Amino acid sequence: MRLFVSINFPKKQRAKMHRAARALRDQELPVRWVDPDNFHITLKFLGEVRREQVDDVMAGIERAASSTQPFQTEIGGFGAFPTVRRPHVIWLGVGACPELRCLKQDLEWALGDAGFPAESRSFHPHVTLGRASDAGGPGVFRELDNAFSSIDFEDELKVRSVHLMRSHLSREGPTYSLVNTIRLGAA
Repeated sequence: MRLFVSINFPKKQRAKMHRAARALRDQELPVRWVDPDNFHITLKFLGEVRREQVDDVMAGIERAASSTQPFQTEIGGFGAFPTVRRPHVIWLGVGACPELRCLKQDLEWALGDAGFPAESRSFHPHVTLGRASDAGGPGVFRELDNAFSSIDFEDELKVRSVHLMRSHLSREGPTYSLVNTIRLGAA
């Protein structure tokens, strides 16, 4: 099974984010846009996990989640990785508040104990809105920065739980299914 740990959004909040990003989708860019049902914040990508490992994964997530109380963070600001001019991912930003950073670090340690290597890249919490292709040639993303700055979107995310998710890959892109929900602060 291909698994990851995430923070998921309520349906109404996903719909608000999707509406806010309409100005980006209207640009007719070579981007495969993510279905709003798949909007999430990835905390830890695990990759292929054998069924016999799932109990250890769950124990690690529960250990990390139990030491974190529910919290709130901000959502807002659009950007792209690695750059706006040559993006691979178009995203909506998530505030990297101390509680979110600590939760991420606790998950890294707990899942490291279960045999999953720690992430070496810096943690930049975000919601992936789309994945860009090189299909438009040079300069196709020239106006993307202006489109980002024209969108006024801010919201608050209340984080009460984390989710173990399964990723199903297909030609149309990934779809996700819930494996388990783990409440924060539930020691």
